[in-house]
Amino acid sequence: MKVPFFDLAAQLEGIRDQIESSFGRVLGNSTFTMGKEVERFERAFASYCGAPYCVAVNSGTSALHLALLAHGIGEGDEVITQPNSFFATAEAISYTGATPVFADVEPDTWGIDAAKITPALTPRTKAILPVHLYGNAADLDAIKRVAKKRHLVVIEDAAQAHGTLYHGRKIGSFGNTACCSFYPGKVLGAYGEGGAVVTDNPRIAEKLRMLRDHGQKRKHEHIFIGYNYRMEQLQAAFLRVKLKRLNQWIQARRKHAMLYLRLLGDLEQFVRVPREPSSFRSNYYVYAIQCRAREQLVSYLASHGIGSQIHYPTPIHLQKAYRHLGYQKGDFPVAEKLAKETLSLPMYPELAESQIRYVADMIHAFYKNKYV
Repeated sequence: MKVPFFDLAAQLEGIRDQIESSFGRVLGNSTFTMGKEVERFERAFASYCGAPYCVAVNSGTSALHLALLAHGIGEGDEVITQPNSFFATAEAISYTGATPVFADVEPDTWGIDAAKITPALTPRTKAILPVHLYGNAADLDAIKRVAKKRHLVVIEDAAQAHGTLYHGRKIGSFGNTACCSFYPGKVLGAYGEGGAVVTDNPRIAEKLRMLRDHGQKRKHEHIFIGYNYRMEQLQAAFLRVKLKRLNQWIQARRKHAMLYLRLLGDLEQFVRVPREPSSFRSNYYVYAIQCRAREQLVSYLASHGIGSQIHYPTPIHLQKAYRHLGYQKGDFPVAEKLAKETLSLPMYPELAESQIRYVADMIHAFYKNKYV
């Protein structure tokens, strides 16, 4: 049996007519950057998240960059974030001239450990940038308590958290500025690049709109130097089609996750499966396990037609690009342990129960052959 890690073609088949109709509509209007389709998507996504404002941009990385700039983060500032994320989380901080400062993470949710933030604070700290990793909500209550004491901005990296619930509310609805990615493999993905920032602050929203469009307040009136980070009309049109299916797709992912949990729960000696705290409901963008003999398991699964991925094998603080910050192995033991043990299994709405059972059977077989 073949079980790909992800299958965008299967997703397309369920919405092909609507996607092709959207494509034709945009071609007919002959407006390809910004415009009505982008405005409609911004309204729809803001409503979905429970936020007053959404500003669409051309990627999740751009969303992070502009959110930091809109909050005044710049040269000489420090932003505290976590080392177990995609590189863009820290990279966007560096774009502004600020310095990423890392804090270790919680072993169960993979989110930044609020207790580790305070020791990392300095007089230059201006913001905290938690990541809702793999669709799991970071502990926003604890993070905001730290931020409030020091008058810090909280900017959420919600690139992987479309539709994730925290205390019953969607990520993006908590009064912070939250940044989303619509990279094709995301729970809500474009057919190309895309991103957005949601916020409840009208001043920040207005600044973001100008920053994404060369600093223009209106055409040919440039208030400051900005960027060409505009969203394409086609991507906005495609995303509006997909947004209508998002809750249905998340429900399917959660059903798959519960089946994985039942089938792998008896491998506690070898595999640690994700378990949700009562405070959140993951969208299961990634179904990540912690496992022994990871590289051998990856090869074994591949030899049996099963795709898997490692997110993220080298923590950001140990990447060559950030060697100048002076971090060493052992500085963030939880994040480093996760980097060595975490493996992402196939997870997408169209995954069949038989495929999940096959994946679980092969994982059982691997550990039985190796250790029993």
